[in-house]
Amino acid sequence: MEKSQSDIAHVEDNKPNSSPDPEVASSIKDEFNKDRSSAEVDNFIDQMERDLAPVAKGPGFFRPTLNDPRHLTWIMVTFASMGGILFGLDQSLISGANITMPAELGFNTQQVSWINSFMPLGAVFGSFLLGPANEYLGRRGAIILSTIFYTVGAALEAGAMNFGMMIAGRLVLGVGLGIEVGTVPVYVAESVGRKVRGNLVSLYQFNIALGEVLGFVVAAIFIKVESSWRFILGSSLLFSTIMFVGMLFLPESPRFLMHQGKTLEAYAIWKRIRGIEAEEARWEFFIMAQTVQEERQQNEGRKSTGRPVWMDFIFVPRARRAFIYANTMMLLGQFVGINGIMYYMSVLMSQIGFNTVDATYMSMVGGGALFLGTIPAILYMEKFGRRFWANTMLPGFFIGLVIIAASYMIPLNPETQHKVEGLYITGLILYMGFYGPYACLTWVIPSEVYPTYLRSYGMMFSDGAVNLGNFIITFTFTDMQKAMTKQGLTLGFFGGIAALGFVYQIVFMPETKDRTLEEIELVFAKPTRQLARENIAATTKCVKQILTFRFREAFDGIGAESKDGEKRVYDDSPIV
Repeated sequence: MEKSQSDIAHVEDNKPNSSPDPEVASSIKDEFNKDRSSAEVDNFIDQMERDLAPVAKGPGFFRPTLNDPRHLTWIMVTFASMGGILFGLDQSLISGANITMPAELGFNTQQVSWINSFMPLGAVFGSFLLGPANEYLGRRGAIILSTIFYTVGAALEAGAMNFGMMIAGRLVLGVGLGIEVGTVPVYVAESVGRKVRGNLVSLYQFNIALGEVLGFVVAAIFIKVESSWRFILGSSLLFSTIMFVGMLFLPESPRFLMHQGKTLEAYAIWKRIRGIEAEEARWEFFIMAQTVQEERQQNEGRKSTGRPVWMDFIFVPRARRAFIYANTMMLLGQFVGINGIMYYMSVLMSQIGFNTVDATYMSMVGGGALFLGTIPAILYMEKFGRRFWANTMLPGFFIGLVIIAASYMIPLNPETQHKVEGLYITGLILYMGFYGPYACLTWVIPSEVYPTYLRSYGMMFSDGAVNLGNFIITFTFTDMQKAMTKQGLTLGFFGGIAALGFVYQIVFMPETKDRTLEEIELVFAKPTRQLARENIAATTKCVKQILTFRFREAFDGIGAESKDGEKRVYDDSPIV
């Protein structure tokens, strides 16, 4: 019944031989409008309907269908993004467990460092499974697999009797994390519309922050219970079980199914989660079918060369630019110190004078600031764009690092303790609050910049980069504190990385807001030099407008549509 493939081929045969100039900045829809009519799109959709009719399946227990497709989309995003809660929980749960676990099981400082860092190390191994899991099991199947690893790992942690068992639990948990963090953002990005993609992918970071807060709350609840660390670490079993059950009822990503050549199945799911009544939804499915079909044809031709598909990250300029950009942003997000601070939050609180119980409670302040900081990004990621959030948030959390470093420079004694604590908490709130929206970007960007045929492999590398960075920072955190001093690590290293990252973003960061995944193809078709010139010019113009108090001009039209209601022509102009 896969007549749709021949239909796509027929559409391709009618396509003129001349392809659009990749340097011309316009939307894919505009390019298709040159040679395509709405009638042709309608004919394509009608053919899909005719092909689907004989094999269409009604709603079922494992195939829920709602009257409003948006509701099913929200359910998909909610359950998939629950993986963020599991990620955040681990960061804060291990922080709370570190207060009593080492003494009870007789672990030394070096063993505690290994325990903290073995989860991100396991995630590095998990990232190598990400590509195969996504290609052979699909996005949904890979997420389900990750919840199984999470559940087994958490059970091993909670029941650990010695160092080896604890390390095994952390490693298994990390493998699940490595698969999950690279799959959930892609699953969401491939399933939702362009106008809300950034907002909904940001929900993953929101859930990470929520998980961190919940972890600190759980630690505070059980901190006075005997063997409290077992209850603390075992609490994540509840969330991994809920996520596992929920994902069983959700559909696969339609773009992945299209990538696999299952066009009819992709269309059936598209109807359930996006609908086909709106013109934009029909156009987007049509363009997606064309783009993926072209990629598959190119891949067939590439097979004759014997070159692995992931080598396109080296030899294809568009793919290479996306690869460098995505992984640079992922590493920046790690090397400004966030996970080291989160894993050692309770220990850091103890270092500035809080007792064991108060350190646990005060850790919720940092987690809460991160949680609240993600909310604006969820609401306005698409309105203001990627460059706005990156280039306004980074200076904010840099100031937080400066204040934290200043608190370390005050001698700690009974007379200055409250001053040190107040200064440190102020800096921590600023750091975490401004990092929240920035952290959302580190998940949004890699989920959208890779072409469909390379997305699994691209996320595998990006996932490996973020987890390797997480491992390096977590494992070396205490040693770096000793070697560089607390203020040297905070301001000199983390702050220095942030300053370098700010320069990189100003010059090389493209704007991808309000574009379909297929339209982003054109953004990375530009030469890097051209993109840098445009970024610098746009930033200079925006800064001048802000300095002369012309705020409306600086930010007017961000995410807006033209007055006549038509979609704007994407001119690739960066904003800030």
